[in-house]
Amino acid sequence: MFRDTKAFSGFSVNDPEAARTFYGETLGMHVTDVEAMPGYGLLTLHVAGSNNILIYPKPDHTPATFTILNFPVEDIDTAVDELTARGVEFLRYPQFEDAMDDKGIVRAGPGEGPQIAWFTDPAGNVLSVLQEA
Repeated sequence: MFRDTKAFSGFSVNDPEAARTFYGETLGMHVTDVEAMPGYGLLTLHVAGSNNILIYPKPDHTPATFTILNFPVEDIDTAVDELTARGVEFLRYPQFEDAMDDKGIVRAGPGEGPQIAWFTDPAGNVLSVLQEA
């Protein structure tokens, strides 16, 4: 039934303007208003190689407790350093403390998965940057 459908994802935020600034300026992504519904605070997050993502305001927003977006990068150290310089703070998870460095990057060994670091958007949704091992 949905095999050929071009599905897309979406997530909520409590402040669309803060989201526009964070995704557009801090992360350097292309963000636009949803033209078909002006005045509702709906945003389109344009991502490479995929369908776009809908960001929508929700007054009683509760941040996702799981990673909603993963950003693959060529060099995780450079990405973390650049985001840190832009004011992004990285999360520390107790279950990964033994594998996590001072920057907040989980350093998996070869064949054990990607190197990954988590952070949040202004609405508290969890995002990550990751580099395949």
